[in-house]
Amino acid sequence: MFYEDIKKHIEAKASEIKNEVISFRRHIHKYPELSFNERETSLFICSVLDKYNIKYKSGISGYGVVAVIECNNPNSKVLGLRADMDALPIKEENNVFYKSVNDGVMHACGHDVHSAIALGVCIVLNEIKDKLNGTIKIIFQPAEEKLPGGAIQMINDGVLNNPKVENMLALHVLPEMEVGNVGFRSGKYMAACDEIYIKVNGKGGHAALPDQVINPIIVAANLMIKIKKSVSLIDSDDKYVLEFGDFHAFGASNVIPNHADISGTFRSLDQKFRSEVHELILKEAKLIDLNYKSNCVVKIKKGYPVLFNDNDLTTYCVKKSKFFLGKSKVHELEIRMASEDFSHFSNEVPSCFFRLGVGNKEKNITSSVHTPTFNIDENSIEIGVGLMSFLLCTSLQDQKKV
Repeated sequence: MFYEDIKKHIEAKASEIKNEVISFRRHIHKYPELSFNERETSLFICSVLDKYNIKYKSGISGYGVVAVIECNNPNSKVLGLRADMDALPIKEENNVFYKSVNDGVMHACGHDVHSAIALGVCIVLNEIKDKLNGTIKIIFQPAEEKLPGGAIQMINDGVLNNPKVENMLALHVLPEMEVGNVGFRSGKYMAACDEIYIKVNGKGGHAALPDQVINPIIVAANLMIKIKKSVSLIDSDDKYVLEFGDFHAFGASNVIPNHADISGTFRSLDQKFRSEVHELILKEAKLIDLNYKSNCVVKIKKGYPVLFNDNDLTTYCVKKSKFFLGKSKVHELEIRMASEDFSHFSNEVPSCFFRLGVGNKEKNITSSVHTPTFNIDENSIEIGVGLMSFLLCTSLQDQKKV
């Protein structure tokens, strides 16, 4: 009876506050802020928590906020929910009344949706906390979009302690999935991501005198080919991506420049393979220097680790999601080679990161994230509030099962 009763209560409350939560999303969307600069967003979140008399701490790792819902026996089990808050440096092209007023800044990855849903979850859980046992931390995190990311900073500042969080949940919008549906994947789900920067120092001069120059363009071109070929020879069962997306040298048709710069991305699903590739890039740069008498300076900026969804927790969430939404609405996801700093949480405690369908082909809501026309079907917000509230409530109830 607990599941049926709590499902009905959550559905009713999520429906009751639907318009208010949508207004939260529109406000955050209209006033987007870039990573590590989410001051007004943080203040707005605090104002909503104040309105509903929900306890919280602010100013964590900059503009992070942590709301705390203490139920009966608060130390019996502690769960966490993460919602990111930052926007992207994109000029919005949507024609909506809540369009970004901050020129060149836009919520093009749905973090406005995530924060609004998390506020809705706070409201729902705060109302029914007397029916539950345990504690839920709702973590409003800054700077998911920019290295080193807000997750690792909040973890280092103790967000998972006092009391210690046992499981973490998070959701993310997926415009390729129709509204009303959700997606899960156990195990490895999103890739580790590293940035590669190589400055090739040569010797410039007149193009008519090739014997007197060390052409950094030729060196850089050969280095990219060598790196890609050598990496392809490493034995790995996992998918990976190694691509160079920027190459500039600023010479001329008859001028050989002194140096060239190349940069790229490396995404992988295996830490051992990841380390091997890092070493190989450095090795190939040294070898090409010997061949061309160049001087390559390599910088590998390590990004977020692999996002791993705990098998037991994810299986549990899939089962409860089918109960809440219906079996036909819950799908298995493919591995994505994008990265996400929730992976830091998943490396600390058993976690589940799932996708919320927000697309609607009939309404022409189909644009991908990180594009200037990204938008959502706002009916997805009520679904997100309801499902996330239900997963947290049932997980507290089934303390020995998760």
